[in-house]
Amino acid sequence: MRLRPHRLRFRFPAAALASALLVTTALTTAPATAAPTATAADYCAGRCNDILPPGENGNATLAEILLNRAFGTRPAHTDDQLGPYAALASGYPGLTEAGLRSFFNDASFGVPADQVASTTAPRPDVTIVRDKATGVPHITGTTRYGTEFGAGYAAAQDRLWVMDLFRHVGRGQLSGFAGGAAANRQLEQSFWQAAPYTEAELQQQIDTLAARGGRAAQALADATAYLDGINQYAKEAYNGRTFPGEYDLTGHIDPITNAGSIEPFKLTDLVALASVVGALFGSGGGGELASAQVKSAAEAKYGKDAGDAVWKSLREADDPEAVQTLHDGQSFPYATVPDAPQGQALPDPGSVVPERLVYDATGSANSAATTANGVLPGNLLTARHGMSNALLVSGAHTDDGHPVAVFGPQTGYFAPQLLMLEEIQGPGISARGAAFAGLSFYVQLGRGQDYAWSATSAGQDITDTYAVPLCTTDGSPVTTAANSYLWHGQCLPFERLDRQDAWSPTTADSTPAGSYTLTMYRSKYGLVTARGTVGGAPVAFTSLRSTYRHEADSIIGFQELNDPSAVHDAASFQQAAQDINYTFNWFYADSRDIAYYNSGSNPVRAPGVDPGLPVLAQPAYEWADFDPATNTARYTPPAEHPQSVDQDYYVSWNNKQANGYATAGFGNGSVHRANLLDDRVKALLANGGKASRVSLTQAMESAALADLRAEDVLPDLIRVLRSAPVTDQSALTALQQLEAWLADGAQRKETSPGSHTYADAAAIRVMDAWWPLVADGVMRPGLGDQLFTALTGALQINESPSGGQTGATGGGPVSANEAIPHKGSAFQYGWWSYLDKDLRSVLGDRVAGPLARPFCGGGDLTACRTVLLNTLKQAAAQTPAQVYPGDADCPAGDQWCADTIIQRPLGGVTDSKTTWQNRPTYQQVVQFPNHR
Repeated sequence: MRLRPHRLRFRFPAAALASALLVTTALTTAPATAAPTATAADYCAGRCNDILPPGENGNATLAEILLNRAFGTRPAHTDDQLGPYAALASGYPGLTEAGLRSFFNDASFGVPADQVASTTAPRPDVTIVRDKATGVPHITGTTRYGTEFGAGYAAAQDRLWVMDLFRHVGRGQLSGFAGGAAANRQLEQSFWQAAPYTEAELQQQIDTLAARGGRAAQALADATAYLDGINQYAKEAYNGRTFPGEYDLTGHIDPITNAGSIEPFKLTDLVALASVVGALFGSGGGGELASAQVKSAAEAKYGKDAGDAVWKSLREADDPEAVQTLHDGQSFPYATVPDAPQGQALPDPGSVVPERLVYDATGSANSAATTANGVLPGNLLTARHGMSNALLVSGAHTDDGHPVAVFGPQTGYFAPQLLMLEEIQGPGISARGAAFAGLSFYVQLGRGQDYAWSATSAGQDITDTYAVPLCTTDGSPVTTAANSYLWHGQCLPFERLDRQDAWSPTTADSTPAGSYTLTMYRSKYGLVTARGTVGGAPVAFTSLRSTYRHEADSIIGFQELNDPSAVHDAASFQQAAQDINYTFNWFYADSRDIAYYNSGSNPVRAPGVDPGLPVLAQPAYEWADFDPATNTARYTPPAEHPQSVDQDYYVSWNNKQANGYATAGFGNGSVHRANLLDDRVKALLANGGKASRVSLTQAMESAALADLRAEDVLPDLIRVLRSAPVTDQSALTALQQLEAWLADGAQRKETSPGSHTYADAAAIRVMDAWWPLVADGVMRPGLGDQLFTALTGALQINESPSGGQTGATGGGPVSANEAIPHKGSAFQYGWWSYLDKDLRSVLGDRVAGPLARPFCGGGDLTACRTVLLNTLKQAAAQTPAQVYPGDADCPAGDQWCADTIIQRPLGGVTDSKTTWQNRPTYQQVVQFPNHR
């Protein structure tokens, strides 16, 4: 399942290549091998496995990059996990227990003596052993400082360039570091909007942690030792000219003279890095303006009461048909829609204008497009994305009586990967797993001595939008341009946070020189995101996130997860997860129990406030005990967070957690991609069935290849179409193709490994073309153009594997239908539930939580069938080139290639495309037979 490597990103003048190859020889001499260190207690008995493509090694010298481009050679361990990962797509049906190691690494502690590739001792109190199979660092220290020093040293060996990229992303300074490509600028702008800080404010977060003492002080000591290890390696690599070649290609170091530097890492860099992780994976809410525009459009279309009912039914905040992680009737009310909402601040129609961000642009900063590609997708933060899945079965329902788990984070695909594998053993630390580059002083997702843990993004609502009245201090008329606001009767100026960025062309990025200033305004109610009017009065709309100014607070929870004295059973795991302030669903398995806990700093809101809409910025509607100076408030107590121990099974794929735990955005209804997991695990356990590591992995991978629309909505579409004879030949042929595909399992899979052609290719093409057409045809006539457009701004119509076939968009500066091609993750966001509920209503089925009015054909089955037939014929008539128009990586009409996963290159070494899977990037398969 491999194709040619991803296209070249860098262009090299011939003379420069020759000089660099002569000067920058591939000095990759391995340190002398020493005896491996003693192995920590391991209760998994060889039944813990993991995988993280493409490979552990993320550093390549300039010479290695040039050799990769010229001859296809590559440094060891840069892609040796990609093949096994990709092969599971075809290999899972015949999977066996012994065969698991063909698709996953052995995640046992330690390295057998005959499997030691190298041993490095950067200090006398720590050794770093790398195994032959994957090159993963196994760090063992005799002191706490030495252990963490070794973790930093190993991280720099594997991810120095990636760490450097992301500390600049977190500060809104990517263009000046990596080049002025349009995507780099878009990305740094989005992060500056989400988490702008001065250096003093980054340091203040560290000082606040230090003042807490105890575990917090230990965590900062660990982080300091970790940074010392990073900086030691960076110094050695610079002096030895074995540093990542991207520093040469981006102009930071001269490839001939070695003039230049790698800036030392410091504690504030870790806060910047943590803000990136939190913004991408650990926040929720903030979509209140889009929701308000749907509500206003619905009321304009149907009248206030009927429109409000339509809005609520489309929002699906607590849908009774939504798949839930907790399915035993547990209820955890949070962020619910009040019966009599108070303090709503609906913007006047057409008044909302996004806040200006870019000022003083010069040179290429005035160009929206560039020839050069960015190092990361420009819409990495703004495009909607769902991450991670988990399947756990309790011991009462497994083959040997011990719980089994298959779980991991779905963090996208990059080369080098954003995560890295490691094992850390030292005083108070004993873990193996994955961690984000630059934050790997603790394993963030992985296993301990007798337990394993993982997480999925939860996304519950911890971000509110306030409508802040504007004012002037000189008596001039108040307009939306005013730069002061009302706070408790005072007219205060907004704080201004500026970031100056400037760039010049380099070998890696040819974008001409340019510069600009990024400016965010901040109030005590949060960051200004837009301006408009409410009831005719000028306001600023601000975003207030509970974890803002607290990016580093989760460090304590991660420390506990790595400490065998802190986590030793389900209850202690839940305590550790509670100490993480980002919004995650945490899962745990040991030899006796499985457990779940939803983390996050959930603010306690004022009575009657609807978290799904903008709120008036008045004392009565503030968070309980809100202190703007520290951005703290009263948070819901641990007992009110969804949690459970030993439910028969848990599944999660960024879905709803429990009864009453309201969804922050739109799209958690009767059809969700978590249904793909839930249905398969239910089938495994039906009639007394027992799950095993093999069968649960098969359930995961079967779901990873499934087309959610085909599996869960196509049956409704077929029933409507078959309610009368289909006489049009083109429609009948397409319908029969779809029915055959559905009978074949509705999966997007190759005819054979490496064929690069899908089985049921014609049906898949029809489904891809049909979905945006049928969604539009079913919903637009009843919604009307204004409401239809507003709804596409709150929830995208489609999220296909290729990132195409998006359908209509909501307009505005950022479309909810923004897509990232070749990303793997799919079917998280879309109008699946709307069509499912509406079509079942038209068919006369019982629907719990139905849409407030019929849409397809106005509720008439015959008229609805006509809509489906007409749109199906339109879809069937589209050519492959129309459905898959091609991009820089794939020719037009190549269906398989359009879907493929590409490890997006963050540096100079590239990887081959692999067949599509909707699956965690890092994944564990675990079943502990023993316990301490």
